[in-house]
Amino acid sequence: MLGHLLRQSGARRLVALVLCPWALATAAQAQATTKPPGGIYTCIDDKGRRLTADRPIAECTDREQQVLNRDGSLRTVLPPTLTAEERAQREARDRSAAELRAAQVDAVRRDRNLMARYPNEVAHSRAREAALDTVRLAMKATEIRLRQLAAEAKPLRDEAEFYEGRSLPPALKSAIDANEVAVEAQRAASANQVAELDRINRLYDAELDRLRRLWAGVVPGSLGPLAANGAGGDRAARDTAAKP
Repeated sequence: MLGHLLRQSGARRLVALVLCPWALATAAQAQATTKPPGGIYTCIDDKGRRLTADRPIAECTDREQQVLNRDGSLRTVLPPTLTAEERAQREARDRSAAELRAAQVDAVRRDRNLMARYPNEVAHSRAREAALDTVRLAMKATEIRLRQLAAEAKPLRDEAEFYEGRSLPPALKSAIDANEVAVEAQRAASANQVAELDRINRLYDAELDRLRRLWAGVVPGSLGPLAANGAGGDRAARDTAAKP
C-alpha cells in the first residue's frame, strides 16, 4: 500500500513538472494579448530636468510630453493639460481662426463670381448703365409727379386767395394739405434717387478697379473687402431702385 501511494505521489509531481511550464507560458501569452504594451513618457520639466515614467508625468502637465515606444521611437505627443480658462482661450482662438478661414473662402468665391459675371469691361459698363437706367426712370416719374402736383396746387391756391383773412373750408384745407404732403414725399424721393445714382456709380467704380486687377492676374481673395460703401451690393446696384 505504501509503495502504491509513493508511486501515485511521484506521478502527480511528474505531471505537475510537465504541465507547469506549459501553464506559465499560456498565462504569459494571455497576459501579453490582453495587456497593451505600455509607453514611455518623457519630458523636460520647468527646472530643465528630463523626466521619464511609464505613465503621464505630473510635473509636466503644463507642457508637452513625448510618448515613446519600447524601442525609443516616438509614438505620440501628449498635449499640455489645460485649465478651464486656457481651454476657453484656445477655443476662442480656434473659432477666430475658423472665421478667418471662412472669410477667406468667401472672399475667393466673391472675386470669382465677380469675374464670371463681368468677363470684360464692356460687360461691366453695360451692367452699370442698366442699374443707372432703373433709377433714372424713377427720377423721371418723380419729376412728372411733381409737375402734376404743381398743376393741382394752382387752382387750390387760387381758391384759397378768395378766403384771404378767413378760415378755409375744411375740404379745401384738406386738399391743400394733402398736396403739400405729396410734394414733400416726392422731393424726398428725388433726393434719395440722386443719392442712389451716386451710390451705384461709386460701387461700380470700386468694382471696376477690383476687376482690372483681377483681370491682370491678381489672386482672387487677396484684395480685401470692396472699397465702396455697400460692398457686396453688386446685386443691390442691379436690383434696387428708389421709387417715386
